[in-house]
Amino acid sequence: MIVAAVIVGIVVIIGLYLMVFYNGLVRGRNLVEEAWSGISVQLKRRHDLIPALVNTVKGYAAHEKEVLRQITEARAQAVHASPGNVEAVMKAENGLSQALRSLFAVAENYPQLNASENFLQLQEQLATLEDEIQMARRYYNGTARDQNDRVLQFPGNLIAGNFGFSKVTFFELDDESERAVPQVNF
Repeated sequence: MIVAAVIVGIVVIIGLYLMVFYNGLVRGRNLVEEAWSGISVQLKRRHDLIPALVNTVKGYAAHEKEVLRQITEARAQAVHASPGNVEAVMKAENGLSQALRSLFAVAENYPQLNASENFLQLQEQLATLEDEIQMARRYYNGTARDQNDRVLQFPGNLIAGNFGFSKVTFFELDDESERAVPQVNF
């Protein structure tokens, strides 16, 4: 009788542990999905702002059609990247970031464009959006790290796979120039 009670007690404790651990995995997955949703919202705002920026530059820099074409194509790729595929979104967004840098390099050659209140306002909105995207990426990567810890550390690595949980991909920069420390000379 005592042995049966001990065995039942051990089974109940293990069952409670599995339930609590499983609920932690589900909570972690939900946090990762929420964080990804935050990135998606900011990227949508960015994608919506870019046509206005391109049209403003078009009026001043008509002969810079190649840069404007690259931005339009990069935006289209970013908009159509599969929302559930972190790698595809990262690649498309990194391409869009590079195209935007080219646009601002072109804009520097047009003083009247840089003096345009509309362009300055759009540029400021884009800078604010880039900051918000960066914050959303940090939040996403933090939740991805926490979920990966639960999935990959013992005993999670024994349990997570059986319930369909796997490692989450980080949202990282592909372009090495974005990782480089800027040179500051005075």
